[in-house]
Order: sequence, then structure tokens, then C-alpha cells
Amino acid sequence: MTGGPVTLQLAIGGMHCAACVGRVEGALAGVEGVTGATVNLATERAAVRLAHPVPLERLRAALAAAGYRLREIEDARDAQAERERAAGLRVLRGRFLVAVVLGLPVVALGNFGMLPPLDAIPLPLQNRIQLALTIPVQLWAGWPFVRGAWIAVRRRSGDMNLLVGLGTLAAFTYSAVATLAPGALERAGHAPHVYFDTAVVIVALILLGRLLEARARAGASSAIRRLLELGARAARRVRGESFEEIPLDQVGAGDVLLVRPGEKVPVDGSVIEGRSTIDISMLTGEPLPVEVGPGDRVTGATLNQTGAFRMRAERLGADSMLMQIVRLVEEAQTGKAEAQKLADRVAAVFVPVVIAIAALTFGLWFALGPEPRLAHALLQAVAVLIIACPCSLGLATPTALMVGTGRGAELGVLIRGADVLEAAERVRVLVFDKTGTLTRGKPELVEVVAAPGVDPSRLLRLAAAVERLSEHPLAAAITRGAEARGIAVPAPDDFSTMPGRGAIAVVEGRAVALGTCALLAEQGVELGALEAVRSRLESEGRTVVAVAENGEPLGLLAVADTLKPDARDAVAALERDGYEVWMITGDNLRTAEAIASRTGIAKRHVLAEVLPEGKIEKVRALRGEGRGVAMVGDGINDAPALAAADLGIAMGGGTDVAIEASGITLVRGDLGGVVTALRLARRTMRVIRQNLFWAFVYNTLGIPIAAGLFYVVLRPGGPIGPLFGWEGTLNPMLASLAMALSSVSVVTSSLRLRSFR
Repeated sequence: MTGGPVTLQLAIGGMHCAACVGRVEGALAGVEGVTGATVNLATERAAVRLAHPVPLERLRAALAAAGYRLREIEDARDAQAERERAAGLRVLRGRFLVAVVLGLPVVALGNFGMLPPLDAIPLPLQNRIQLALTIPVQLWAGWPFVRGAWIAVRRRSGDMNLLVGLGTLAAFTYSAVATLAPGALERAGHAPHVYFDTAVVIVALILLGRLLEARARAGASSAIRRLLELGARAARRVRGESFEEIPLDQVGAGDVLLVRPGEKVPVDGSVIEGRSTIDISMLTGEPLPVEVGPGDRVTGATLNQTGAFRMRAERLGADSMLMQIVRLVEEAQTGKAEAQKLADRVAAVFVPVVIAIAALTFGLWFALGPEPRLAHALLQAVAVLIIACPCSLGLATPTALMVGTGRGAELGVLIRGADVLEAAERVRVLVFDKTGTLTRGKPELVEVVAAPGVDPSRLLRLAAAVERLSEHPLAAAITRGAEARGIAVPAPDDFSTMPGRGAIAVVEGRAVALGTCALLAEQGVELGALEAVRSRLESEGRTVVAVAENGEPLGLLAVADTLKPDARDAVAALERDGYEVWMITGDNLRTAEAIASRTGIAKRHVLAEVLPEGKIEKVRALRGEGRGVAMVGDGINDAPALAAADLGIAMGGGTDVAIEASGITLVRGDLGGVVTALRLARRTMRVIRQNLFWAFVYNTLGIPIAAGLFYVVLRPGGPIGPLFGWEGTLNPMLASLAMALSSVSVVTSSLRLRSFR
């Protein structure tokens, strides 16, 4: 492990519920050198941030002390984790069945033992039968709670296991004493009642809640599994005139692979021979296939349809598009929203407070309650401990994030994390880059206008010579235009570029300048009669490139970049949703306004002739107005502005730099994805807040009721009694049912996001 800050990915074994997240994070954070840890419950992975190298054994020991273990990550699909999850679910189901099968006779004896035919069994024997049946329920089926409670006490921390463990053990221990030594209680003035039914029902109901939670959580985290299942399992590597079928992990960069009709493209790469159509709905969600031929890029996990082709493997393993998508989804599911961080801080002090409330409840009922006081005091204290379990608080954000980001991945929207969702919710202004974002990004040369006395072919020949070393989309359009017209393009000398303005080079001994009209004006070049032509072209939405030779104008080149077909609809949808839409471009104002009018963007919201470094300042200026700003772009020159905005949205067809600088990546590259991303972000945050609200409400209302708030009314000259004639107390068994249902309701609420359209 090298020096310096680093993030380490660990696989954690033994996690089974939301309460585990806090314990694992706390255990890892307690290791010297660890600056923080974030656990993804869906994948059972932990992202551990290190200030300096930390031996793996220290992390392993910290996890073991907390009751967990460090697993080896086998591969991207982590089959071991899947096996362990399945085994854990089987054990959980077994514990629940044992609790139910043994618990039913206990409930029958505890509640109907005085009725025929059970009344034929003497009461002491009934109690001993209940004790014998409850022991395996308490100490095997309920062992995770007992063990978790002991670990929490040993670590001086609190969680739901501590509350459940204390509650069930209190009921079980009191009942065991009443069964084995009833005389001791009678001599102390207390009736030897037993509450084995309370212990077994609590264990059974909480296990049921965990079972339902685990199954729902499996559905919530299914997006990653579905993504991983999309990939191919094998590839056909070409060896001379034959081929061999090999596992995917044996494919190396540069290998030539054969892809037949009906097969999945095994890895990312490029076609070197043959033509076909490929179903790329895995990436785009669109049903229409695309044609590919030599030189075209293909993506692993997409489906080859009509023809066979050979391809060269390029991006493998973690570098592939599929695994990058999986990584982004996993990172997003690991994050925590600010609201959840508040819930975590509350939960940190919640358990000690609950234990204190339970102790106070016991004391008040024992001192002032009705007879039998000890029994009433014990039951109400147990009810407080059980109903207060903060499991629903722990599930509120992770489950919504799992479902929301997973659903986004299925729709081609990759969201990096909870902080991105919150930023998206604050956005009120959207700034679109023009080229490659609102437009297709593949402009074509549509008109060549030479100055009087200049041969148009010579004009295009010199311009293409300057542009052949440039990677700008306009440069590519000009060089393609020259090639299409059969013009031989010479190599330039002394090439230099001015980002956002143009380029200068020496071609065949003559200085040729090419770029914006403003650039040529700075060099003292006047367009003269070409000025009227420039105005016409720009009014038609063309991008005009001026060319000069040795300070004299040679002519103008008109380049047109067509709008994306969904641009106008996307802008209209965003404005209906209440967003203010802007366009930013390095193009001249007249052309920019023409493009804006075709997309429905108001002229006052057009920022034209903005150099790459100026985009940041424009974005910062809009942010300075106090509104959330999102930048949508695709190029390297957009990356700084994407990072400077409150939210960066990168088109999936853009550069890796732009994607890395963004919080949201649109895999499809279509503008409708912007609408989808923002609506999904708002919907997910709304579900998170609803989950947290109801979780807080549940505990706020449940604890006072369990403590007997509606019962505790002092009467003149007498003990406490019912309020308005209502008993106002809560049986611990009902408390455990309510606690289990609260957790399930939070997960079910999050699962609503799976139906997002």
C-alpha cells in the first residue's frame, strides 16, 4: 500500500440489517490512520478513507471485534458475496421458523392456560414447558440480538440489538426466576407471573421484520446485479484463420475477437473488419439498433444483431463502460444525504436516551403503578426498549438511494451520490453548452465563399491544411469537406492554436490565419465585401470561419451543426418544470441566437463568444445570484465549468474528463436524460425526506405510548390510573410488531422509485 491519502474498498461479511452499517463504520473509523468509512449495505462493501497506509490485519481485527469479518473480493460480480447473502437469508429464515414453531405453544399456554383442555396441566408444569420451549428461541433464534447487545455493551455503544437484547432478556430472565424460584418473588411481595410469550413473540416478529427487510433490500439493490448480468461470459479470440473460445478474464488488450450474430459484444473496442447492426439499448434504452463498420467503437454487453465482425479489444475489466457504470452506481449508493447525516447524529445519542427513558418508566411504574407493580413496570420498560429501535431511521436514506440510483442506471442516468441528488434538487438554472450538447457535435462544411479573385478550391485547401492538426469539431468538418471534394491537403508548419478563437500556421511558406472574424480583425484583416455574406450566413445559424493569407482575406467557410432531435422538446419540458434555461458557446452572437431560437431558449439567456476559460466565470456569475446552477456539457473545455457549477451533467458521448468532472452522466447522450435526471433526483429526495419524517414520527409517538403516557395521571389521594378510562399502555408484543412494520414500511416506500418513469 503506497503512502498518502487513499480510499480502500473492502468486502464485509456478516452484515444483515441497517443497524450493521453504523457498527461497521464505527469499528473501521476507530482504527488509527482511518479518517472515515462509508458502508454500502446493498453490496456489503465499505469505502475506507486512509490518511496513511494501514495494515489490513488491523482493519480485520477491528471488524472481528465488532462481530464482522473481512472477505476477499473475488471479482466484479463477487460471487462469494452472493453465496453468503443467500446462506444468510436461509439461516434467517430458519431462525424465524424455529421462533414461530416453538413460540406458538408458548403463546397458547401463556394466554389460554386456564382454559380447557390446557387447564388440565398444572400451572408450575405449564411454566416449565414454556421455559423449555423459550430457551432455544431466546438463545438460538434470538442469538443475533443477544450477541449484538453484548458487543454493544463491550464497545460502549448502542444500537437496535442492544435495545432488543435488553428487552427480551429482561422478560425471559424475570420469567425464568418466576418459574424456577417462585418463592423468592413471593417473599419479596411480588406475584410470580411469567412472560415467556412476550420474549418469543418479540423475537419472532423482529426476525420477520428482518426477513422482509432483507428480501426488500435485495429488490432495492437488484440494479447492480442486473447490470453485471448484462455482460458476456466468454469471447472468441482469433488465431490466424481459426479462433478459440476463452473466458472473458483471459482477453487481453489488443486481442482480435470474432463476434457473431446474436452474440453479446464481449468487451469495449473498435471494429476492424465486417459490418453489422448492434442493439445498444443496454446503454441508451432506445430500441433502434445502430450500424457499425471498420473504425467504429463498440461497447461490451451490447447485442450484435445482423452480421459478423472482427474487433480489437481495448478497454477491459474495470476500465470498461459497463464496469464504470457499476462503479458509479455503487459510489452513489454508498453516499449519505445531509438529512441522513442528521439522522445518524440523532441515532448516536438515541439509544442511551431510550435506555434512560426505559429505566425511568420502570421506576415510575414500580413506585406508582397498579398491582402487580413489578410485572407492569417490567412490561412497560420492555415496550419502550422494543418500540424505540432506530432501524427505520437507518434504512430511510440507503434504501431510497439504492432504488433511485439503480433505477437511474436502468434509464441511462448515472448519479454519483446523495450529495448530487441534493444539489440537483437545488438547481433552478440550467446552462447548456451548444456544440455536442444541444447540437449533434458533428458539424459539416456546407458553403465555401471565396474572396474576389480567389479560387474556392485553393481557399479550402489552405484552410484544411491549418485545421488538419486541430481536434476541434469545426476543424474536423473542414478537413472532411476538403477530402470529400477530392482536394489534396498539404502539411502545415509552425502550427499554433488559440482555444475558442482559431489557429495559425505556415502553409507552403505563407502565413495562414483561420478562425473567428474577431481574431482576423485583431490581426488587421478586413473582410470588406465578405462582411455582408458573413451576416447572411450567421443569420441562418451557420458558424462562420474566416480565412486570411499574409494579412489578406481569402474567404469564408460556413459550417453547420444540426440540432439534436429532442433539443426543443427537452428545453420546453425543463421550462415547464420551472427551470431557467441558458445556452453558452464560443460561437458568435448572431449564430448562437439563431440556434437558441430553434431550441426555444430566450435570446436574453444566450452567452456567446465565450472562451473556454470564460465559461467558469459565467457559471460563477449565475451562481452568485443565489440560485442553484447546473452545467450540461460534453467536451474537455466544458470540464472546468462542469466542476464549477452546483451540478455538472455530462453527456455520455463526451470525453472522460467531462464525465469525471460531473455529478450526473447521461449514458444515452440525449437531452431528454437531463429532464429524467432532475425529475428522478427530486423524486428520490422527496422519498428520503418522507422516510425520515415518518421514522422520526414513529419514534416520537411510539415511545411515550409505550412508556404509558396516557395512563400516568395522578389522582387526589390515590395512585396513578387510566386517562379518560383508557388503559393507554402498549403490550411489548405489539411494540415489536410496530417496530418491524415501521422498517418494512420505509423499505416499501423506497421501492416506489422502481416504478419511476
